[in-house]
Amino acid sequence: MFIGGAWREASDGRTIDVLNPATEEVVAQVPNASDADLDDALAAAAAGFAIWRRTTPTERAEVLDRAGRLLLDRLSDIATILTEEQGKPIAEAEAEVRQSAEYFSWFAGEAVRSYGRLLPSAPGRRSWVERRPIGPVAAFTAWNFPASLPARKLAPAVAYGCSIIVCPAIEAPRTAAALIRALADAGVPDGVVNLITGDPPRVSERLIGSDVIAKITLTGSVPVGQSLVRLSAERLQPLTLELGGHAPVLVFDDLNEDQLGRAADALVRAKFRNAGQVCISPSRIFVQRAVFDHFVSLVVDRAQGLEIGPLANARRREAVAALVEGSEAKIHCGGVHPEGRGFFYPPTVLTDVPADAAVLRDEPFGPIMPILPFGEIEDGLAQANAVPYGLAAYVFTSDLERADTTVAMLEAGMIGVNEVALAAAGSPFGGVKLSGYGREGGTESLEAYTVATAVTTRGAP
Repeated sequence: MFIGGAWREASDGRTIDVLNPATEEVVAQVPNASDADLDDALAAAAAGFAIWRRTTPTERAEVLDRAGRLLLDRLSDIATILTEEQGKPIAEAEAEVRQSAEYFSWFAGEAVRSYGRLLPSAPGRRSWVERRPIGPVAAFTAWNFPASLPARKLAPAVAYGCSIIVCPAIEAPRTAAALIRALADAGVPDGVVNLITGDPPRVSERLIGSDVIAKITLTGSVPVGQSLVRLSAERLQPLTLELGGHAPVLVFDDLNEDQLGRAADALVRAKFRNAGQVCISPSRIFVQRAVFDHFVSLVVDRAQGLEIGPLANARRREAVAALVEGSEAKIHCGGVHPEGRGFFYPPTVLTDVPADAAVLRDEPFGPIMPILPFGEIEDGLAQANAVPYGLAAYVFTSDLERADTTVAMLEAGMIGVNEVALAAAGSPFGGVKLSGYGREGGTESLEAYTVATAVTTRGAP
């Protein structure tokens, strides 16, 4: 753990095993924080905030810029750690580390642009609004993107003058430690960034129950998000919640043969990236009837024999298998996990999926691609919006009017038209409905990590 500028073990010596999901072997042990450790982290964050809030935006920008360059210098080593503890292929791991560096460098630029505004007033009287850092942040991240998720929280917190305690998922904590090390080596003062590993319910209860924490941010599941909302009710800390999704895709019949092929390429690539463990993964594919059969054949041709990494843990593989087996759908490929060690599950394409199947209702978070037909645009939209999630949605069409109509009616925080790459440092990330609220990334992060303070003065009483 990293507390108050020092790396340390748990005060009572307890540890948590970290497994390699490809081999099921223990590859590391990390501290299991005691209550005393958590209290030390809170004290460190309070002290760090007192220092960091008084630094200039330029100083913060310089630290973030150096940290981003350090991540790129250490890219190969960090990507190796990421793959070992999380399981995604090394090329995907390297891309994630680059994206994390992009968050640091982009928010280095934003640190000097945390503008307020001047309000019109009478002579001898001045009124303005300034953005002040919200205070110490408790950040909880999931295991599916162990570099970019902490980076998305660390970068704006540091840019806008907050201190932060990062609590990474215990399945993949060492990647987050590499980001913290880069910030420390870049010159961030002691206590500004802190890293805790430990039992998630106990850690969250201790941190959120403290008077120190002024802001909570979570990337995780709906039940965990609901739990943090309840914990925050006593002290009314504001939350940013990104709680996953069940992204629909609408593929229209105006696409020609080449366009259908490119759409199939994009969706197979996006769906099976990180073994489907992506919150914005296209997970319900609705295809207009005129091109349905052909599109299914294009997808199956690309998915068969595709090699992907393992799922994160045995629980995830069991959940994915249960969704497939319980769907009573037609399985075109995949559907049975291989023998041997590792939490692998093959790319699985389903059709003839019953409308009440759990795979269409529950976020699959795995390599399952159900494909269903639809008729008119109203039918496709009704199916797309028929779940309580609203994080991402996708549209594939060559008709601009159809694209505009569809985008206007989709219930999602992020929408891609003929595009599946939605996450970027300069773009707000977040959803609606059970996918959570608040945004991280982009200039919208200013609202998440600062408070608007109105000041009015006169020259004399």
